[in-house]
Amino acid sequence: MTLARWIASGGGIGFSPWAPGTVASLAALLIGAGVMSAGGRWPLLLLVLAVCPIGVWAVRASGAEGDPGWIVVDEVAGQWIALLGLGQVSLYGMIVAFVLFRLLDIVKPGAVGWADRKHGAVGVMADDVVAGGIVAGILW
Repeated sequence: MTLARWIASGGGIGFSPWAPGTVASLAALLIGAGVMSAGGRWPLLLLVLAVCPIGVWAVRASGAEGDPGWIVVDEVAGQWIALLGLGQVSLYGMIVAFVLFRLLDIVKPGAVGWADRKHGAVGVMADDVVAGGIVAGILW
């Protein structure tokens, strides 16, 4: 497995036989909550600012066509963005952030759907980034 495929698949999580996007979102939720619990929003924001361009590179370099189910780096970025809307980490807040993010990512209403229709690696990342931003705004 190339580095690009490993990153794009969320460290291999994208190859889960069961709902890879949901599994990746759950893993990202737990990691992001841990980061926020240890250091607040700033360390998680720095991770988001790193994973978005790295994710675009990984999707592009992986050679994947379209948005195959195994690409989940976009779910990681989106779930982390959603968590940024929490003032502090709590079980209730994590559940709401997870459920709202998955709902918007699956249903793709409004701006999420618009972003989903964009082509290329940026388009793959964009719908989840927008969904995460909407959830963060709701939670804020």
